[in-house]
Amino acid sequence: MNSLPGNNTGAHGWRRLQARFAAYLQTHPLDVLIAAGVVGFGVIYALVVLNPSAHPSEDAAMLMRYAQHLAEGHGIVWNIGEAPVDGATDFLFMAAAAALVRAQLSIENSVRLIGLGSHLLTALIIYLSLRRGNRLGRLAAIFCVLYFLLGPGQRYVEAHFGTPFFALFVAITWYLAIRISESADAGPSPALSLAFALSALIMGLIRPEGVILAGLMLLSVVYFRGLAASKRVVGLFLSVFCLLGGLYFVWRWSYFGYPLPNPFYKKGGGYLYGGSLLMSLRNVRILFGPLLLLPLLGMRSRQTWRQTVFSLIPIVGFTLIWILLSGEMNYLMRFQYPLLPIALMSWPPLASGVWTDFKLPRLQELTRRKRAVAMAVVSVIALAVLREQQEMYQGVVSGADGRYDIAVMLNQYADRNYTIAATEAGLLPFYSEWAALDAWGLNDQWIAHSGQITSDYLRLHSPEIIMFHGRVDSFDRERANQPWPRMVQTLYEYANEHGYRLAAAFGETPRDLHYYYVSPDFPDSEAIVERIRATPYAWWASGRQAVNYALPLCQTNPHAQELCVTEESHP
Repeated sequence: MNSLPGNNTGAHGWRRLQARFAAYLQTHPLDVLIAAGVVGFGVIYALVVLNPSAHPSEDAAMLMRYAQHLAEGHGIVWNIGEAPVDGATDFLFMAAAAALVRAQLSIENSVRLIGLGSHLLTALIIYLSLRRGNRLGRLAAIFCVLYFLLGPGQRYVEAHFGTPFFALFVAITWYLAIRISESADAGPSPALSLAFALSALIMGLIRPEGVILAGLMLLSVVYFRGLAASKRVVGLFLSVFCLLGGLYFVWRWSYFGYPLPNPFYKKGGGYLYGGSLLMSLRNVRILFGPLLLLPLLGMRSRQTWRQTVFSLIPIVGFTLIWILLSGEMNYLMRFQYPLLPIALMSWPPLASGVWTDFKLPRLQELTRRKRAVAMAVVSVIALAVLREQQEMYQGVVSGADGRYDIAVMLNQYADRNYTIAATEAGLLPFYSEWAALDAWGLNDQWIAHSGQITSDYLRLHSPEIIMFHGRVDSFDRERANQPWPRMVQTLYEYANEHGYRLAAAFGETPRDLHYYYVSPDFPDSEAIVERIRATPYAWWASGRQAVNYALPLCQTNPHAQELCVTEESHP
């Protein structure tokens, strides 16, 4: 009997807390429960679709190597004992992962925990933003969140990318921008303006392009409110970026020795990349799907014209900036993905103006029969869209990868100060724990700044293993002036000139292979050659068993002679 009052008091306290939270967010208390249910769905969906044994993607493994070294106290370095290298462009994500590793989590669990938590929080922000002030009906808001949760976010978590972490702060910053745009004529409070500036700075510290996106969001605010009404926001924004952002910039320049992240020198170089721009436009079309119709409706309506332009400024601007960078490593549209929360938080409410412009009847104004028909049609369309969204990404599963298996095998020699030079500088360096030379240059300052690896630079490192990804056209002399074929030919010629043994040329076809050359000049050479050849090698793109088109196949399968790669022949 004594427990009943306590239970009532606890329930009353929970309802009061829920009501206060809802009042702060300008939503109904029921929305707090629905938001919690949406997050619960996200957790269940993650448990169903995520492959717990999936290996990191190549680019993700590079960042994990930096985070592991940072957690171990070596600094932000690619190779332990060498100078710092800023190859991990997701700076704050790397630092957060390193902090969790210091707290005794594995690096794999650390990055996945951050990714999944960020993904779920972003869904929560999207729902509460849409429901704030009844900007959108509950069913429509739930549809938007489900569209988000069924998208590629879970696949980024599975592949160990920090993309959801960046998307989270994009959503937070845009939510604050929306609140600023909706402020009264007196303007937003100093606290709201400061929160917007700080969140924008964090966004820029997570990814360098976050600085550009932050500037575009500020431009949206200024456009919507006018420069005179935005002076406080602009002033605090510039103060935060100049003071705190400036201190970070000075530190990083001093620490790394150059102002921009290393990959920007390799992937930018002051050129324009038309193919990257076309890829960005295509990715936005795929990511947004039917949502692309909503800004068209918003621009058609006189009532929502300004809100439409307000939301389009960061989306259009951020889509176009990818003409400045090569689009390589854009796994599952991850470079454009942070725009999805912006669109979901902004565009659905724009369609409401169409009802006013076209004088369409509201749902409650229809007869019961017409209302039922309308609800049925809308429900069928919504379920079809969600089903298509789910099917689009459910087949994208991280499978087996032979580079991981080779790396695990090589890890048994990690204490012998061996070096691997590789064009595939993710799984192999991370799991082998060997000193590594990134032949492409994303994690090598000298190569990134000079533009290309050379024989002299290879000789300086004298790698025990040379691994490169070579396609048939990589050995075409007419393409020797292009960066990737020139790098492949440099590695191939160096290996042959210095007597390296071709241990394996793995692939599904002889036109696209992973080559492994092993130097004869170290004690474990013969054993490593044999173990590479004996390792079952799954092809990264399909997960299917690859064929070793090197010498052992030619000895055992005379019918494959015309496909074979030998130590004496050109690849």
